[in-house]
Amino acid sequence: MARLRRLRIVRYTEYAVSIVTFFLMFRVDQPFPDFSLEVYRPETKDEGTITKQDLAGKWVVLFWYPADFTYVCPTELADMQRRYDEFKKLGAEIVGASTDTTVTHKAWVETEELLADLRYPLAADHNGALSRALEIYDESNGRAQRAAFIIDPDGVLRAVDIVADAIGRSAGELLRKTKALKFVRENPGKVCPASWDEGAPTLSPSLGISGKVAKALGQ
Repeated sequence: MARLRRLRIVRYTEYAVSIVTFFLMFRVDQPFPDFSLEVYRPETKDEGTITKQDLAGKWVVLFWYPADFTYVCPTELADMQRRYDEFKKLGAEIVGASTDTTVTHKAWVETEELLADLRYPLAADHNGALSRALEIYDESNGRAQRAAFIIDPDGVLRAVDIVADAIGRSAGELLRKTKALKFVRENPGKVCPASWDEGAPTLSPSLGISGKVAKALGQ
């Protein structure tokens, strides 16, 4: 009887895991969900809408932060702006996003000196629809987590980065990941080792280098 009970528990657990996995709205190497978000565009000081279809054919870094008029967030957005031209050279678009409104975005950008040079759009997921779908919405405070999604030109999610609210992220690391993802997309059969950046050695996986990776990297 005890064995039968354990078996039922195991089967129930497997079923529950499969249900959670099925309904999870994002998975790496799978299409990113469709979306349509209002945006504030600092460059032109106007509002608009951005959709997944608008960004087709480009790399996209969808960069979520908890809230406008906070403390770590403007340092992150400014850091992304400092690397903005490098992202553009890769054919990548940056979209900042939070659960604030476009009106709040505008007021924040015009107030915070760190954001004086901001050129990429800030999306407003004010009702939390997309952040809930991505399971990064905090119901206790109505904010999104610090999450970054790198989406390829075909609309496929290639990387996810989520950190605790108390620490800021590195634009340089997101740039490095985008470079690496672009490289392997354009060079089938190649893979990038840890901390790879442009110009560093890459690998061509095969049994011939199994156990000899150091030699394959020229170390």
